Amino acid sequence: MNSKKLTALLLAALLLLTCVLTGCSGGPTVDIESGGEEAAEEAEKSDAPEIPGLEFESELELKRATEFSVYHYKDGYDLIDIHDSQRFLLVPEGGTAPEGLDEDIIVLQKPVDRIYLAATAAMAMFVSMDALDHIRMSSIKKEAWTFDEPKEAMEKGDIIYAGKYSAPDYETMLDEQCDLALESTMIDHTPEVQEMIEDLGVPVMVDRASYESDPMGRAEWIKLYGVVTDHEKEATEFFDSQLDSIKELDDFPNTEKTVAFFYVSTDGKVVVRRSTDYIPKMIEIAGARYVFKDLDDDSGRTAVDMSMEQFYDAAIDADYIIYNGSIDSSVKTLDDLTDKDPVMKNLTAVRNKNCWVTKSAMYQRTDLVAEMILDFHKLFSEDDPQDLKYINKLE
Repeated sequence: MNSKKLTALLLAALLLLTCVLTGCSGGPTVDIESGGEEAAEEAEKSDAPEIPGLEFESELELKRATEFSVYHYKDGYDLIDIHDSQRFLLVPEGGTAPEGLDEDIIVLQKPVDRIYLAATAAMAMFVSMDALDHIRMSSIKKEAWTFDEPKEAMEKGDIIYAGKYSAPDYETMLDEQCDLALESTMIDHTPEVQEMIEDLGVPVMVDRASYESDPMGRAEWIKLYGVVTDHEKEATEFFDSQLDSIKELDDFPNTEKTVAFFYVSTDGKVVVRRSTDYIPKMIEIAGARYVFKDLDDDSGRTAVDMSMEQFYDAAIDADYIIYNGSIDSSVKTLDDLTDKDPVMKNLTAVRNKNCWVTKSAMYQRTDLVAEMILDFHKLFSEDDPQDLKYINKLE
């Protein structure tokens, strides 16, 4: 036997011995140390949809939100599932969408940095995770913002006004190469507008954070926008800091004091929040009880209209009156409140001068839900609360 054949035989024998000793097989092996086993277990536990050509990696951890999920796939692909509403596949910059996607999945090509923002409550989230530069257009004018960052961005021209949600400036959206229209659920009242935007080739995402019954679940939508803008780490850190700030209330016994939270519409109807809404939950976390119990229906609306008589029957003995100044800014004094209807003068909280009004920033500052809860907590737990940031007393 010549030396070349002998060498080849020896190499083959050595390879066979190596396979026997290491458990080698003809197929690929899983490197347990690199996390392959954990990834397989994660895939089994998750409800992550199978997407042709993509390998599931992990699901975004959510602590309080229930209205959306985010699934991470290999190579920077993410699937956003806004429950019972929309699904979006985020494709990394330079990547392509896989073939065979379900028809209902909307493709978003990164970077998503020319957003038309009509879901105004989401603006504060972009600010808080330092992603304001992803917003190019606003549905409200500079003076309508209640905090500085969007005002300053509009003054500098970094953000421009592009028409209100119900009548956007389509030409501006095209000229500015809008890559996402972020809408509130108000767009449901003008479906023709959404259809027109989509006809321009602009994807429409509807923010459903207001459907969260947990106020901190609403705040956790910052993580969804963190994924859209590649600021997931910053979003998670900010949300966790907010959650930590109200941890002290976990073991606080409820005062059992009662609260009527409402406003009066222009047609004289009293508008209150559904019992399952996030504001009654804020009141409860802060240490009090919402007087309007079992107020719910199948409409999906977050607010309920009632007559003044119905309101009076439920709120007559409430310990606190809190007027929703975020919606109706006309109430600045106790007289302004009682001018809404003389029957108000007979309410216990009015007679005790225990009436308050929220500041206009309440809905726009969704990044500071925890701080608002702490304001409520001060109000319910202290005899003479001072330095409240989001609530004023009616004098």
